[in-house]
Amino acid sequence: MHKAGLLGLCVRAWNSVRMASSGMTRRDPLANKVALVTASTDGIGFAIARRLAQDGAHVVVSSRKQQNVDQAVATLQGEGLSVTGTVCHVGKAEDRERLVATAVKLHGGIDILVSNAAVNPFFGSLMDITEEVWDKTLDINVKAPALMTKAVVPEMEKRGGGSVVIVASIAAFSPSPFWMDKEKEERMKETLQIRRLGESEDYAGILSFLCFEYATYITGETVVVGGGTPSRL
Repeated sequence: MHKAGLLGLCVRAWNSVRMASSGMTRRDPLANKVALVTASTDGIGFAIARRLAQDGAHVVVSSRKQQNVDQAVATLQGEGLSVTGTVCHVGKAEDRERLVATAVKLHGGIDILVSNAAVNPFFGSLMDITEEVWDKTLDINVKAPALMTKAVVPEMEKRGGGSVVIVASIAAFSPSPFWMDKEKEERMKETLQIRRLGESEDYAGILSFLCFEYATYITGETVVVGGGTPSRL
């Protein structure tokens, strides 16, 4: 009896894996969710916005320039996705307020915040960093995500909860040199278990999953998507 029960459990588990790999799982796991994504008109942020929308969310994209917002919205709407956008410099209080107000006005609330905006204004020795660079880095990379979270949490509470995901660099664990040529890129690949650099889409899927109802018991965690890069302090 025990063996039969265990066998049945294994069969059900295998069927779940098979269904997931063949696209037979429930569609639109983020249906009717409203997501804000900062710095989302290009690169990783754009890929994240696209994936959230593909998974059913109404997504509000943003960046500092209106033309970039317009282009991103046009591209994603052209794919049949529910995407709108507004200008938002996360270092400006009025822009953060407008981003939140836009989501609430258009969609009635907020369920997801992806804080992707960040700056990296300096490469070099710690001893050479100026006070101006420290101020800019802390304002955008530390203070702005905290203030964005503060702005959206009251809206999330009205809807019974939500998800906040902050995107950061793996350089926080393993600082890397600033590379701009093919030779240095190839040397970097040698440090990775997967032997290739990450693409924007490599990060979008796991981020969307963290906003699913299946992931509600994951909280306060650092999830590394790094191709096998050493990632422990």
